[in-house]
Amino acid sequence: MEMLFDITKFDSYKEDNRREVKAANGGLPSSLWETYSAFANCYGGIILLGVKENSDKSWKTTGLKEKDKEKLLKDFWNTINNPKKVSINLLTDNDVKVYDLGEDIIIIIDVPMAKREQKPVFINNDMFGGTFKRNHEGDYHCTKLQVKSMLRDQPEHTMDMRIIEEMSLEQLDRETIQSYRNRHRSFKPGHPWVNLSDADYLQKIGAAELGKDNKLHPTAAGLLMFGEENRIVRIYPEYFLDSRGQRAKRTCWHVHLATAARVKYPAACCAASLMPRSLLWGI
Repeated sequence: MEMLFDITKFDSYKEDNRREVKAANGGLPSSLWETYSAFANCYGGIILLGVKENSDKSWKTTGLKEKDKEKLLKDFWNTINNPKKVSINLLTDNDVKVYDLGEDIIIIIDVPMAKREQKPVFINNDMFGGTFKRNHEGDYHCTKLQVKSMLRDQPEHTMDMRIIEEMSLEQLDRETIQSYRNRHRSFKPGHPWVNLSDADYLQKIGAAELGKDNKLHPTAAGLLMFGEENRIVRIYPEYFLDSRGQRAKRTCWHVHLATAARVKYPAACCAASLMPRSLLWGI
């Protein structure tokens, strides 16, 4: 599966549920923010400024030049950081890139999927009237019921979000992290996170977070998923894994495995089914 955007494949792309083009010749189009909301509330996607769709669905540049870049970028960042226009800014500088294409430029905005606690992402300071979702090539208003569903799914600060500030990411098991990342690549090979550094990837999936020292530390979910058992029991002394197997239509267990305390191997290797809520591949 291809990545969401590769400049060398520009001529092969068409709009879909993860890609949207905007001409932007007269400045930022107002529909940009509807698409931002829609992508953030669904699976993420990229918005291309300086591109329009032809009648045959192919793309062409609209003539944006280097001199247009600074104003467009300034207006974009000013607007996305205005809470009266956009409920939350999910982007960093690395999510907005400028490319030269022939004599024109295009601006690529990579919108991530919002976390559950960040949804609904809405515009114009209007939660029920300014929340959008993405279907196929279009952005559509969410119904009041859909917005309420997002609000209902917002988690409180759960136990697996706890930041383990006394541990560093170096204390997680690298082999287990790579094994997890390989499975993610196989499951979703075109996902925009597959090429991130380990530290950035762990933060994206909820396995790491910034502590009070502004450095990344494992979360409880990250420690349970990628930590060695001897480190886990320092934080959770009563921790152990208990795995049982039951054959169909049998009332008794045919296998029962349990870990002993303080055995030095990654806890995640003990049971493939261990998957803290914040590490699910709903991304």
